Amino acid sequence: MEEIEVPSHFVCPISMQLMTDPVTVSTGITYDRDSIEKWLFSCKNNTCPVTKQELSDVDLTPNHTLRRLIQAWCTLNASSGIERIPTPKPQLDTTQIRKLIKDANKSPQMHQNCLQSLRSIAHGSERSKRCLEAAGAVEFLASIIKKNDSTVIEVALQDGVELKRASDEALLILYHLDTSQTGLKKLINYDGEFLESLMHFLRFGNFQSRGQAIMLMKTLFEVADPIQLINLRPQLFNEVVQILSNKVSEKASKATLKLLVEVCPWGKNRIKAVEAGLVSVLVELLIDSMERRACELILVVLDQLCGCAEGRAKMVSHGAGLAVVSKKILRVSQLATDRAVKILSSVCRLSANSRVIQEMLQVGVVTKLCLVMQLNASGKTKERTKEILKLHSRVWKNSPCIPPHLLTSYPS
Repeated sequence: MEEIEVPSHFVCPISMQLMTDPVTVSTGITYDRDSIEKWLFSCKNNTCPVTKQELSDVDLTPNHTLRRLIQAWCTLNASSGIERIPTPKPQLDTTQIRKLIKDANKSPQMHQNCLQSLRSIAHGSERSKRCLEAAGAVEFLASIIKKNDSTVIEVALQDGVELKRASDEALLILYHLDTSQTGLKKLINYDGEFLESLMHFLRFGNFQSRGQAIMLMKTLFEVADPIQLINLRPQLFNEVVQILSNKVSEKASKATLKLLVEVCPWGKNRIKAVEAGLVSVLVELLIDSMERRACELILVVLDQLCGCAEGRAKMVSHGAGLAVVSKKILRVSQLATDRAVKILSSVCRLSANSRVIQEMLQVGVVTKLCLVMQLNASGKTKERTKEILKLHSRVWKNSPCIPPHLLTSYPS
């Protein structure tokens, strides 16, 4: 094929490829639709890539004139192997979606059709998702969830038809919608009603809906105001513990751990979590967990819980608590090592009675801490380890439980 030079104004400034669907942003610069949508929606940027100016809006205007010029150029160069770009399909607009939502209340069939269409759009491009949000789809779906609509609807799948409750389908669509921060703030400010609705799914939903509810709840808490996080009900922590205990899914478990990282520092949430049985559940998960990120998250949450007396009491009363925490030191990652040492430091400084001190010696905690002193751990972790060992050196330093080659690392 003869090499053809593409005119520079036909090339997308982002991808540096021939544009197939040119659109213009508010600064007057034209980009290929796929590239600018990824820049704006997937990468969460709000500036024009070329001018660096902040965009007054994210409306993308089709540049039909330029697209026709590109098509004509492709046709002229067809003999050189250039394929003519197709004319893009008309894009969804908010007016169409608003009509779809408005008509949903006219009949059960139209309600079902609306949910089916919204599901299809929510699995589409980032632009389609933002279009749904701008048209009020988030509020519409939230209203179905809040009503706990138990109407059974047919959902068309690739391999057949599935019968689902309308509220389950609305939750699925909302989960896939990747709602913006503004939209999430509106949801969490619904006088607590929407959060209560998600709690209902955590309590009574199937595994799929429970997983979607906890993942959606995590994104809500990431944008919540401090006062909302402080006032969380104890019942929430009971349900969150059940999600972890039942191992709904790996994705749901990680979302739950991230949720806990977000909420535990606020108010009395650590105590609420401890009273819900979280320490024991996390220790059991840590015993079985081999995946790096899961271990790190568990240790971060345990560190937060050990910041209160109740959490430390539960940690030292668990038969495997101290042993499994020390086992993760130097085996997972630097972050995991740092957090594990911090947990042991909290226990040693604030909750170490004679039984705990002896247990740490017998289950190998002290040996592992001596190993940290020998290796190149981070400065803060090494300093914290040194403090722990010096704190109880009277009991530990000359113990036969510590291998002789590690005793040389014991701080004086």
